[in-house]
Amino acid sequence: MILALLQQTSDIEEKIKNAPDEGYEVGVFIGSMIPFIVLVIIAYMLYYYSKKRNSEN
Repeated sequence: MILALLQQTSDIEEKIKNAPDEGYEVGVFIGSMIPFIVLVIIAYMLYYYSKKRNSEN
C-alpha cells in the first residue's frame, strides 16, 4: 500500500512537470485530493450517524 502511494505521488509530480499550462496543474492537484476528501466525508457521516443512533438509545 505504501508503495502504491509513493508511486501515485511520483505520477502526480511527473504530470505536473509535463503540464502544458497552469490550469492542468490545478486539475491534477484537485483530482488527487478528491479521493481523500470523499473518504473524510464518508468517515464523518458514519461517525455522525453512529453518534445519533447511540444518543437515541
